Amino acid sequence: MLMPKRTKWRKQMKGRNRGKSFRGNKIEFGDIAIKATEAGRIDSRQIEAARITMTRKIARTGKTWIRVFPDKPLTAKPLETRMGKGKGGVDKWVMNIKPGRIIFEMAGVEETLARAALTLAIHKMPFKCKIVALKDTNELY
Repeated sequence: MLMPKRTKWRKQMKGRNRGKSFRGNKIEFGDIAIKATEAGRIDSRQIEAARITMTRKIARTGKTWIRVFPDKPLTAKPLETRMGKGKGGVDKWVMNIKPGRIIFEMAGVEETLARAALTLAIHKMPFKCKIVALKDTNELY
């Protein structure tokens, strides 16, 4: 699973996830991609599950790019623990996703197979997404 190699700072706060994505909102590497249409938070396990389903569907032909990296720690306290005694340990790593963000890209696969693979990956996402192609207009949202 994806996570930072080293972390230097204290445990982060959740923060807010508002606005639209102005970075990472265009297809840079591949021919077809998954774009988020609503805000959410993606977990390292969800990224890995989507990656596995895509690579299985395309039978490891072509190339895929993961355009997101979960570098924000989310903490949780163990179950049946009394209140107090500080913040819990790091439970999982996430990334805040804004509408318009490209999540996965794919190239070197025929378009019908790529769309089928990306559709399977969309089902693993915790927010609404759509498939965009480079040949189409690279719409923002």
